[in-house]
Order: sequence, then C-alpha cells, then structure tokens
Amino acid sequence: MSALYTAVATATGDGRNGEARSDDGQLVVDLAVPKEMGGAGGATNPEQLFAVGYAACFHSALKVVARRSKAKISDSAVTAEVGVNPTDAGGFQLSVALHAEIGGVDQETADELVEQAHQVCPYSNATRGNIEVTVDATVG
Repeated sequence: MSALYTAVATATGDGRNGEARSDDGQLVVDLAVPKEMGGAGGATNPEQLFAVGYAACFHSALKVVARRSKAKISDSAVTAEVGVNPTDAGGFQLSVALHAEIGGVDQETADELVEQAHQVCPYSNATRGNIEVTVDATVG
C-alpha cells in the first residue's frame, strides 16, 4: 500500500522530557512529564499530542460521513480525552474517549454519524482492538 502522506517527527532529550519536532519545522514542542505522573509539567506531552491528532482526524471523518449522508451539521467539535492507565504487567496502556458536539441534527442522527466516523477515521482504525476507545455525541 502506498501512503498518501507520511509525517516525520523526531524526539530528542530524555524521552518524555525533551523536545520533538517535525522534519519540515512546522511543529517544534518542548516535552515534559505531567505533574499527575510525577513530573514537573510545564510543557506538552505525548498524550496531549495524540489527543490533538485524534480529535482533529475524527472531526474530519465526522465531516466526511456527514457530507456523504447529506446530513446538514453545524457548529461541530470533537474533544479527545487520552488516558494513561497502568497494566497488570507493570506497563502502561492508553485509553481514549471521544466526545462529538454536533449542531443541526437530532440525537439519533448524531449518534449514527459518530459511529460512521469511528469506522472511517484512521486513528480509530489504528487503535481498534488495541486500546479502549469510546465515542459519544451530544447535539447542540
């Protein structure tokens, strides 16, 4: 399979405490372990970056499925909550909760659109079967 696009980024420093940058220089971020995980905080972290990426990608997927189904949505937004959870083996695993806010449609349509978006979104397809991902919609 040939990729339509390939993003390239490099992290340096001490893992979660360091810097990350994209190869084109459009993204340059300091990284820090969050206070909730025993770090100093004060900079972004991999989970925030994953949440931003997943929220944006899922929002695009939502817009695509709405267009395909001719649903006239308005004022939509997607919030992604990415959790870091301990495993029984002493490691860690992510979990994701996606919350879509959709205007212009009823609750049943919003729920259907979110489920369809979950089948289309590349992040959803990558995580399916690997981590817990929940999706929900509210109408506004």
